This record gives sequence, structure tokens and C-alpha cells, in this order.
Amino acid sequence: MKRLLQMLLAAIGVLGVVVAAAVVYVTTFLDPEDFKPRLIEVVREQSGLELTLDGPLSWSFYPRLGVSVEQAEGRLPEQSADDQPFLAFAHAEVSLAFAPLLRGEIAIEGLTLDGMQLNLSRDEEGHGNWETLMQRLDERREGAESALAPATAGPSREGANLAVALNIASVQVRNGTASYRDLTEGTEWLVEEINLSGANVNPRRAFPFKSSFKLKSYRTLDWRELERSPALASDVTLEGRMQLVLAERRYLLEAPQLNTASLVAGIDGRQRIDLSGQQLVLDLSQQRLQLQEGRLEVGLQHPGLGEEPLPLSLTLALDADLAEKTAQLRDLQLTGPDSLSVSGHLNLADLDQAPTYSGQLSAAPFSLRPWLSRLGKLPTMADPEALTDVALTSPVRGDLERLELAGLTMVLDGSTFTGRLTTGLDGRQLDFELQGDRLDLDRYLPPAESGDQSAARHGLLGIGKAYAQDADELVPAEWLAQLSLNGALDLAQLRLSGLEFTEVGLVLSGDDGQQRLERFDSVFYDGELSASGALDLNREPIRWQLSPSLSRVRLEPLLEALSKDDGPAPLRGRLTLDGELETRDNSWPALKRNLNGRLQGHLDDGAVLDVNVSQELCSLVATLEGRETSREWRADTRFEQAEASLQITDGIARSEDILIAIPGIELGGSGELDLGSERFDLRAAARFVDGADAACPVNPRLERVPLPVRCSGELSGEREEWCRFDREAFQATLADLLRDEASRRAGEELEKRLERPLEQLEERLGEGAGRELRDTLRGLLN
Repeated sequence: MKRLLQMLLAAIGVLGVVVAAAVVYVTTFLDPEDFKPRLIEVVREQSGLELTLDGPLSWSFYPRLGVSVEQAEGRLPEQSADDQPFLAFAHAEVSLAFAPLLRGEIAIEGLTLDGMQLNLSRDEEGHGNWETLMQRLDERREGAESALAPATAGPSREGANLAVALNIASVQVRNGTASYRDLTEGTEWLVEEINLSGANVNPRRAFPFKSSFKLKSYRTLDWRELERSPALASDVTLEGRMQLVLAERRYLLEAPQLNTASLVAGIDGRQRIDLSGQQLVLDLSQQRLQLQEGRLEVGLQHPGLGEEPLPLSLTLALDADLAEKTAQLRDLQLTGPDSLSVSGHLNLADLDQAPTYSGQLSAAPFSLRPWLSRLGKLPTMADPEALTDVALTSPVRGDLERLELAGLTMVLDGSTFTGRLTTGLDGRQLDFELQGDRLDLDRYLPPAESGDQSAARHGLLGIGKAYAQDADELVPAEWLAQLSLNGALDLAQLRLSGLEFTEVGLVLSGDDGQQRLERFDSVFYDGELSASGALDLNREPIRWQLSPSLSRVRLEPLLEALSKDDGPAPLRGRLTLDGELETRDNSWPALKRNLNGRLQGHLDDGAVLDVNVSQELCSLVATLEGRETSREWRADTRFEQAEASLQITDGIARSEDILIAIPGIELGGSGELDLGSERFDLRAAARFVDGADAACPVNPRLERVPLPVRCSGELSGEREEWCRFDREAFQATLADLLRDEASRRAGEELEKRLERPLEQLEERLGEGAGRELRDTLRGLLN
């Protein structure tokens, strides 16, 4: 054992002497400075860069043999010495394996690069300063592998070439920076603290690879002078097992893992994005980039999304053609909380200039409510189950400015819609053409807060007091002023504010602050409803215009739908109505105060149900004449004529020509309605008219007597208290009638007594004088 140990120690000693002798030889006869001219020449030939080596090339001995260089800069041919260099580094070192060096081989054991600086820029015409460099490198790619081989061992060994073996035990890039200035977009990107490491770098097998850096984005080029914070600041790490197939120009990263943690301007909290996969392949010979079995994990953090980050997961496969600037995203599967599941595929094009995409997307049924709630956009709706069943599928295409669903099929809470939908990603464009089977809008409107408001909401097409008390804006005026709108919607059935619409057609358009209701048509309670209108958002306050039209709409079911109780409607008939309305402002109370326009309508085949007005009036007349009526009466009151017109001025609706005619009776009157306070006052008078269909026999003197009715109150009040017989007006009418009767009788008696004196006066003064005197007396008595 002792002898064996002595032999081992002797061997080690001999090896040490050999190594020491080799180091002395290399450092004595090989001067690294001799490599400078050749190195500068090789770099110029292969890349076109003008390399400047300000520091010395020197040997390093500990912990390993190597060559180092300080302060190197590389400039593009068009750059001057005063320009910022395209590429620079503070320190670079190559450590060599000693034994291969003795065999005439250069085996790189370690490669270290400190303080690298890379400056990229794109000019106003869109040309990058790196394009010429990359083109030159690609043209001289085949000769680059042997470019360093002719480097001689020294001036004394002319022609003794050293072979380069690419088997690097360690590669280190530390504390590097890179910048990219885009003059066409006016933006700048910074990559700082670049650190890269690899072990056992070998083109024949995969080796572990790891990198990290900080990425910052600025929206202006003068951010340094203005001391602006970055729009995006992200910490990035990338690791995996790298394989370099240099002969085929293929680079593989097995089990890649990309992790990012980003801060976005205006948003609190870090946004997490992690990308992993089975294999990432960059094939420069085929100009292709592929990611197999990729998985993207996202954690979105925002105060509007809650305290915890919102997790989203996307699986995908990527195949990109770098030459054609296209890519395919296959097997897309996006999942998230609350049963979110979206699948499909996308084809990307024009990735270098104006990216576009097309493909197919499908969303499985899920509830939209929690997502709107996270964003603070969930409206208060009458139905707590609204928006809980949403699904869609459609071909999709678009670019960075718009999204088009060209063949949309969407299910919304049991309703089905088909067609197309295009929207601008900035929210300023909306274009749609949809068809649906049914839509119950009442489910999505705010619920009534009380019984009074529930009753009051049954105004014109669902506009009512429940919303009038809310002084907030009715429409988002600022958004609508910027919106380009072109839409068409066809529905088989529509329910709004308890009203039923069928065969609905809606056409909208708008641009430059002018939004228009081109057409609204519907079958409405066996009649027809149509309307057009406009909204001018360029004026302050905004202006509204509406032209509604009803044609032969059945009044009985319409009134029953509007009624707050389940009782029968008081009227029947066919209502025809049209008009022109305009108003201004953006709150319901202001719209009512500022309403102006006209409405005119009439009722065909009408009747008052469960009451006979003729019977009531005839009974009243019989009582006045001291008799009783014995006629058989119908249960209802049929209209022969019912019409009126309204003139609306500053929220006050007035009518002076209300006319209702029933057999033997004519009812006329006038009134007004204050839309702001909802108070109304109507005065009407019923008169008996002589005709073939007289309601009842009436003393001719009573035919001259109007039977007054007055209706007043509030629309939200009790209907039973609205109308009453106007006794005061009736008493005044009777007093006038008695006064007229007394005057008539007195006049007749006086004329009889004066008849002979007047005849004598005519004989004396002439016929004309007697007639004038008679007319004067009649005028005094009447």
C-alpha cells in the first residue's frame, strides 16, 4: 500500500510539472494581442461591424486558463465614432480546456460576457438598423463556422492551425441591457439586467438553459426628459433544456418555462403570465417556430376583479411561418372560474405590420353575471336568473382594431340569436344584423321598487315614473357621440314593460354624433306599430326626436297589459295614432319638461265596457223631467266617433277638440296634462242630438242643455276619483237656460203688446224705421 501511494504521488507530481511547463510555454510564446487584427477582420468580414477593442487581450490563469478582453464596441458601417455603438460589452472572457490545447484543439470550457449593451432602432420609414447586419450574417453563414479555425498559434508557428471544438462547459451573460427605439410609433422598449446561463453547451445533445431580464415599455421617446414611468414593467424568466442543431439551423427548447410578473400603468397589482410547453422549436432553415402542447397560465389582478388574482388557463399549439409572417393557433381551450370554457382555433397573418386573425370560437354555456360583477358592470335586473345561461359559437375574424363574428349563433337565457356582429375593440364601432326567436327585455330592466312605481312604469312603451325619479343619465352620451352604428334586429317575439310585440324589425344607424332610429316596425295587439327617431349628441343639451305611429291597435288587450290589476279593460276599439315629438336633455324629468310636439288619433269600433253612458244620461234627463225610462239598454256604450289631437308645449299637453259621439249623444271637451307633475284637468260636456238613433226622447229644450263632466287628478292616483258630474257647471248652464227662456217669453209678450204701436210708427216714419226699432228691442231682450 505504501509503495502504491508513492507511485500515485509521483504520477501527480509529474503531471503537475507537465501542466506547469505547458502554461509557461503558452503564456511565453502565444501573445493574445496577436489575435486582435485577425479578430477584427473576421468580425468585419462576417457581419460588417467595425469592432473596436479599447482594452487589452490578456491571458487569465486562475481558476482556469483563458483569454479576456475589456471594453469592446461594434459599430455599423454607417455609424461614426461619436454615435452610440450598435453593440458593446465591458468584459468578455473565454476559458479554454488545457489538454485539448496541447493536441492543437481549442476546446472552450467557459464563455463569460459582462455588461453587454445592444441598441436597436427603427427609423421613420420603418427600416431597422439590424436588417443589413442580419442579411450579411445569413449570406456568410456557411463560412462562419470555420472563420476562426485559421487563427494560428502564434507568429512563430506559421501555418499551424488550431481546430475549434464547440463543447462549452459554461456560458454566462451577465448584467446586459438592450434598447429598441421605434421612431414610426414614437415608443421605446428597454431590456435590462439580462442574465443568461448554460451548462455543457454542445450541439449534439440538450443542455440546461436559463435566462432572466427586466422589460420596460415607454409610450413616448422623451420619457427620460419628462421623467415618465413605464407603461409596462415586467420581470421575465425563461428556462428549459436547449438543443443546438447548428448544421440544420434548428434550435430546440425542451420543456420551456416562461414566467412573467408585470406592472401595468394605471392598474394596481402584478399581472402574472406563465407559458410552458412540451417543446419550442425555432427552425431558421424552414423559417418556422413551433410550440407543442403549450399552456398559458394567467393571473389577472385588478381592484375591480376582487382581492385575489383572477386565474385563467389557455392550452394551445403554435405553428408560425416566419417568412410569411403567419401563424396557426390550434387546439385552443380557455378555461376559468364560473364554468368559463372557450375552445377553437385561429389563423394569424401579417404579423410584422398589421396583424389579422380568423378562425372559429365556441363558448360552452356559462353564467355571465359573476364576470360582469367582477368588472363592476352588472346592472340591477328584475330577474335574478338573467344572464345565467349564455353560450355562443361563431367563425371569427378581425385585426387589432375590430372583431367580427361572421356567423354567430348565441343562446341567451333560452332565447336564440343568429347573424353577424362586428365591434370595434375601442368601443367606437358597432355593426350587427341579428335574428332572434324571442326576447323578454323585462327580465333585464330594473325591478319596480314599489307598487306605485310599478303602476307608473306602464307609461308609453314602458317609460315611467320608476325611471323618472332617477336623475342619472338615460344614455351614455359621451360614448354614443363617438359611436359608429349600423344595426338591424329582427325578432319573432319581444316583451317590453309587459307589452307583447311580434314580427319586430329594428334598424339603427349613426355616426359623427348623430344616432338614428331608422325604423321600428311591429305587429302590436293585432294592429301595427311603427316609429322613427333621431338623437343629436353634438348639441348641448342633447336633442331627441320621435315619430310614433299606431294603426288599428286593439285597445282592450293593450289596456289590460298596461293595467296594474287583473280586472277587465274599460274600453275596446281600434286605436290609430301618429305624431311628431321632440325634446332635449338626458334625464327623464328633463325630457318630460322639455317635450314639444303633437299627437293626433281616433278610435274605431270603440265602446265603453260594462257601462252604458246613454242609459246614465237618459236616466238623468228623465229625472229632470219627472218621469222614468223603461227602455232595454245594452251593457256597453258603443262609439260612433272618438277623436282628439294634442298639442304639447314645454311638457304641457293640451287638447281643444276632444270629440266622442255615441248614438243620440255627443261629448266634446278640452283639457290639459302636465307631464312633469302628472296632473291633468279635463272638462267635457254631453249633449243630446236629434237623429234616427236617438238615445231617448228628450224635451227639445233639454237638447240645448250640456251635461258637464270634469276629470282631474294625478295619473298615479285612484281612477275611481278621476271623473265626476260637474254640478256647478250644470247649475250655471240651467240658470242660463232659464234666463234665456224668461227673456224669450218676455220678448214675445212685449212684441205682441207693441205690435200695433209699431205698425202705426211704420205708417208715420216708414217701414224701415219700424223694423229697426223691432230689432233693437229684440236685442235688448235677448
